[in-house]
Amino acid sequence: MKDERVIQMHSHKGFIAALDQSGGSTPKALRLYGVDASQYHSDEEMFDCIHAMRTRIMTSPAFTNAHILAAILFENTMDRQIEGKYTADYLWEEKHILPILKVDKGLQTESDGVQLMKPIPNLEELLQRAKQRHIFGTKMRSVIHHANADGIQRIVEQQFALGKQIAAHGFIPILEPEVDIYSEDKAACEKRLKEEIKKQLLTLDNEQIMFKLTLPSQDDFYKDLLTDTHIVRIVALSGGYSREQANALLAKNHGIIASFSRALTQGLQITQTQEAFDALLKASIVSIYEASIT
Repeated sequence: MKDERVIQMHSHKGFIAALDQSGGSTPKALRLYGVDASQYHSDEEMFDCIHAMRTRIMTSPAFTNAHILAAILFENTMDRQIEGKYTADYLWEEKHILPILKVDKGLQTESDGVQLMKPIPNLEELLQRAKQRHIFGTKMRSVIHHANADGIQRIVEQQFALGKQIAAHGFIPILEPEVDIYSEDKAACEKRLKEEIKKQLLTLDNEQIMFKLTLPSQDDFYKDLLTDTHIVRIVALSGGYSREQANALLAKNHGIIASFSRALTQGLQITQTQEAFDALLKASIVSIYEASIT
């Protein structure tokens, strides 16, 4: 791990800000921010609104590498600019925060208790553009609802296959096989998931990867994975928990850091003064950081 950026991700204290709501989840993110659907009339206007929200977050004096290692971006955000620079360049050059790109195209319908990723037909072209935009890594999400052995095996195999393809282009891929926090057999899902991850880790050569995982039912459940030399970092998603709940659970999982989305932006409102906005964002960031450094 000689690359400065890999060292930052592997060793520095902090967490990942997930700012990657895509087309399907953008309306909800905007609604929580105080922007309802009557305030935009096309996808382009909707993306203008969410980019303005993200720009306000990323340009805030609270949003610094003192607490934040990286930010996950949606493709549309990667292709837009902040203060005259492409978003990834702004993050790295102005904030020294690593830019990560969400590459998946959403989820398939549930089968065998899981939702695989939809095909990503333009992945090679997207990775070439990501390289031009100076992206550090990628992220892709699938979801586990039930402890179905065949389904979970297919989820993990799909994640690793795409992860290897992405790593071959020089990126650090984040594999995100999320376990639904409302699953009736959540702990059993996690047990099966870890077994499949360990099998697939044996198939890696020199690839370096990361995982974004649901906060587990058993404290420190994924701690034994942290010593695998292929794994740069393991991060946790908030998964629908409130910030307070997610922080409390995260603090019990030593060595795991946050990659929160809704828990990060919880309470932020378009109508807030800049002073109030920055103060709330700073308090949120500090609380997530403190839970990440246990």
